[in-house]
Amino acid sequence: MKTKTKFVFVTGGVVSSLGKGITSASLACLLKSRGYRVFMQKLDPYLNVYPGIMSPFQHGEVFLTDDGTEADLDLGHYERFAGVTCTKCSSYTSGKIYSAVLQREREGGYLGGTVQVIPHITNEIKASIRSAAGPDIDIVLCEIGGIAGDIESQPFLEAARQFRFEEGPNNTCFVHLTLVPFLRAAQELKTKPSQQSVAVLRSIGIIPDVLVCRTEVELPQEHRDKLALFCNVRPERVIEERDITTSVYAIPRELSRQHLDEEVLKQLNLPVNPIKHTNWDTLVRKATQPKYSCTVALVSRYGIIKDAYKSVYESLQHAGMQCDAKVVTKVVEPEDLVKNAKKALAGVDGILVMGSMTNYGEKGKSLAAKYARENKIPYFGICAGMECAAIEFAENVLKIKNAALSDKGEERSAIGIIDEQRTGQTKLGARDLVVETGTKAYQLYKVKKISERHRQRYAMLYAKELAEKFEKAGMKISAVSADGKFVEMLEIPKHPFFVACQFHPEFKSRPTAPHPLFKAFVKTALGKKEKK
Repeated sequence: MKTKTKFVFVTGGVVSSLGKGITSASLACLLKSRGYRVFMQKLDPYLNVYPGIMSPFQHGEVFLTDDGTEADLDLGHYERFAGVTCTKCSSYTSGKIYSAVLQREREGGYLGGTVQVIPHITNEIKASIRSAAGPDIDIVLCEIGGIAGDIESQPFLEAARQFRFEEGPNNTCFVHLTLVPFLRAAQELKTKPSQQSVAVLRSIGIIPDVLVCRTEVELPQEHRDKLALFCNVRPERVIEERDITTSVYAIPRELSRQHLDEEVLKQLNLPVNPIKHTNWDTLVRKATQPKYSCTVALVSRYGIIKDAYKSVYESLQHAGMQCDAKVVTKVVEPEDLVKNAKKALAGVDGILVMGSMTNYGEKGKSLAAKYARENKIPYFGICAGMECAAIEFAENVLKIKNAALSDKGEERSAIGIIDEQRTGQTKLGARDLVVETGTKAYQLYKVKKISERHRQRYAMLYAKELAEKFEKAGMKISAVSADGKFVEMLEIPKHPFFVACQFHPEFKSRPTAPHPLFKAFVKTALGKKEKK
């Protein structure tokens, strides 16, 4: 059944990690700037049903949406670039698709018939794609993971081919991202890999409407003409996407300069509305030519793998752009803090302690909080960063014994740290909080009730008696959960900036609207550097 929503499929070729996510998000940003209501979706070929427990070492960050969907980090690009709000309809894996089909078969949904990849799996994929459509959506951008030729990607590509047949060519557009390698020894660009990649798509009945070419150097016109001829793509639809080393937020501007969004709209038979200028160019200038700089220590298990905390790095950049500053990051392993905290944190202007999948590095993270508290260095704790700050304060200021986290998660902690997963109280996604007036948190949020995204294993129980002890000693509980059961934020009022939160603010930060906690942290770190 046809819908009024148009669909753009973004596929990849030659090699993985070309940047389909950022390219898709940049295109969505441009289409939205032309007045179209967009939605974004990622189809991942891997068999994991949900990415929530996938290792950050292998797959990078698990992004979290308001509705509690744990998904690929590309959804973070979608939300940051295009300003869209992703949902459960934004993420489908092969595992999720196959599970739905097998469950229906077990329930007799196919009346005992033979269940096959075609049509049953492909029909489920098409239904998943259509789940993103609606009366309030003009264009759905659907990124298909992997590359043309991958065995696991074939059902998704076949479903996309069928989708165009059913919806019609003017309601669909295929954008193929490929690599045009530059051989330095020969000083030549090679188009053959891209030709082969498109040939794979053509062999299953997909002819790209637009070809986006990743390249290190400028793509000469003769190469564009050659690609157009051999790939059956009009010359004006061969788009160069040259490597940008300054800021990924410059990519939409570069793609717009080559009229990518206009060509996609022409293919979809939609009006090319005037683009609405925003402050995006100003932000890009601040990202590429900052006036100031500061250094922030990232205390984390996975810090050396930037994709493992992609949203944190991006949030720091958002805050830096607003402050016209470059935020230089220094990764600090918790073990290094145990050996010599002063040496590990020497020269930093701020300390950011992040969480991990376990309570790994608890002692080192607590030492980071102690060092920041005692030396008046701006401190920002996220998830475990809040719990360790509370533990450190309880042990060293309140002199409470046995305040550390338990590996087994039982309620033995003197400050009420519990394992939510073991008690069945884990909540993924947005959760309402109540901010206390007169606090740093209230000063930053400017409202009493807020909503933030949560993805944690542990939680700190709220107790009035304990709160009074903390406040009397100098640390204040500045936000609690809406039901009053859990501590959501801690701060030290007499510190330049010592704020910690249980939730994950990095998932809601945007280039044009940096999260207030990140912005205040970076601003204070800049002030700290000026004083030095």
